[in-house]
Amino acid sequence: MNGTTIAGGLAGLAGVAGAASAAAVLLRRPAPYLPAGHALAPAKNADPLPAVLRNGLGGLTVPVTPGPHGELFLGPGGPQPGRTLRRLVLTPLFARARSRGGRLARDQQVPFRLVVEFTGANREAETLLRAYRMLDQQLRDHAALLSRCDGETLVPGAVTVSVTGIVDVRELLAEQTERYAFADGTFDDIGSRSAPPTLVPMISEPWGRRFGWDGCEPIPAEERHLLHALVRQAHDDGRTVRIAGLPDGSRRARRAVWAELGAAGVDVIADADQRGLARHLRRHPVARWVPRAPLPTRAVRRSSPRPNAPRSNRSHEPV
Repeated sequence: MNGTTIAGGLAGLAGVAGAASAAAVLLRRPAPYLPAGHALAPAKNADPLPAVLRNGLGGLTVPVTPGPHGELFLGPGGPQPGRTLRRLVLTPLFARARSRGGRLARDQQVPFRLVVEFTGANREAETLLRAYRMLDQQLRDHAALLSRCDGETLVPGAVTVSVTGIVDVRELLAEQTERYAFADGTFDDIGSRSAPPTLVPMISEPWGRRFGWDGCEPIPAEERHLLHALVRQAHDDGRTVRIAGLPDGSRRARRAVWAELGAAGVDVIADADQRGLARHLRRHPVARWVPRAPLPTRAVRRSSPRPNAPRSNRSHEPV
């Protein structure tokens, strides 16, 4: 083997090493923040948050079960030591926001939506009340980073927390003049004076509650019209829309459903297929999101809900 051959081989190895190094840098580069992407944490996932942040998704629904002393444990089963909402979700989530100057990602423009879903067989009112009070206390430890409601003023923060599931927190929340969590709503709340956007800023419904299309064939015209109408009404009423419970079909069928939700302006698309959803949203972002001032943004005062209010480009705040 002569010197020319050796030199050529070394140059080739250097090129390969350079390409590998560049690829490693790209892999380490944070994924773009996807405000419409929302992860549904699997019940048996030992640590649900890292994958969500790694994929750049803008939200997470995590099932919790009240345990001893009101502590909230991840998953629908019995409490497991160390697997608490505080340890695995709240602490690392807010630590990340603090380390990045009040944001979870450099390009974050709207809050990360954390949906805490109370589950389990225990529906005793006192147990659930104690668990909610524990959650409220834990959230107030991170008040500076949370979206909050002060009277009738909504102030977006780095993270917005909604509570759903077997616990009904609406009356509890309504009694708090300053709150750091919100109730999850449905399309039936549109125009409701008892559930204004300051109490129920996000509407969350499973797809199958009102729609039967599974993505395998073209969507029926009447279902598409209903979807667009409901989303428009929710936005006009000052609320964001989150759709979960999507049909469990092929990846192609799921992409078709995601595309229709994006075209309708659905603010939050929730799915367990985190990587597939993130890849789709990077290629086909929901168009309604627009750049806003750095978080936290200025407070926005709301009047009473107006079911038929005229629509504008800023019909609702991203809370």
